[in-house]
Amino acid sequence: MRLFAILLILTLAPSGFVTAQTLEKIKDTGTITFGFRTDAAPLSFATGADGKLAGYSPLVCSELAREIAADLEIEDLTVEFVPVDTSDRFEKVASGEIDLLCGAATITLSRREIVDFSIPTYVDGASVMLPRGEVTKLSELGGRKVGFRSGTTTEQAVLNSFENDGLEIVASRFSDHRAGIDALAAGEIDAYFADQSILLSFFVRDRMADRFVMLDDVLTVEKHGLALRRGDSDFRLLVDTGLSRLYAAGRMQEAFKRALPGANPGVGLRAMYMLAPTLP
Repeated sequence: MRLFAILLILTLAPSGFVTAQTLEKIKDTGTITFGFRTDAAPLSFATGADGKLAGYSPLVCSELAREIAADLEIEDLTVEFVPVDTSDRFEKVASGEIDLLCGAATITLSRREIVDFSIPTYVDGASVMLPRGEVTKLSELGGRKVGFRSGTTTEQAVLNSFENDGLEIVASRFSDHRAGIDALAAGEIDAYFADQSILLSFFVRDRMADRFVMLDDVLTVEKHGLALRRGDSDFRLLVDTGLSRLYAAGRMQEAFKRALPGANPGVGLRAMYMLAPTLP
């Protein structure tokens, strides 16, 4: 029995040793490293020729860094943002190359086989943009021409939703969202479906509020979180505590307003603000 216990400890020790290093690394180096997506506007993206980071998630992580610095009593915490893409973002978290992923990552069970996640930081989901005053609910789109990007989860959600309701639509598939939004603006389609965050980005950037509206209806609900290494419970508690403070102080809502001035949070995001964790 004693031999078994010793072998078990030796077997488990390396994993615990590796995952427990995030806090010590931050304390020793005085640096925290965030990964950010360069192509996921408005949640996380790069702007201009210099690739300057922007978006909701980097704003949240910048605020979170201040909370972490205060908790760890680090006066001058250096914050580094490292660009990542969809092919390597979770692997860089798992390997410890980045401490936290501040992008646009939906929390899923399959992804949790690779990384862990913080409490939710955003709620997204497939929704619709259409001309103002013509349609007030999704059921009124039956028989109309609707668009979406081909090969996406939104495409399947739209087709399944209307089929389940016994409604026929004329589907227009686009290779990218810009083409779909342009077709909507030109009156070539009656509505365009995409993730709420993507629609909001065009809605604000293209100043579409005078002619178009986004419905509160959502076909899917996707919770986003900040990815971190699996098993690092102390670091996760620190991150979740910091985020909870940001929620309690209204700074998560402020980050949304800064990232998307003039936009209103969708119903899922409003629900998250109401149900967000509170401090003891």
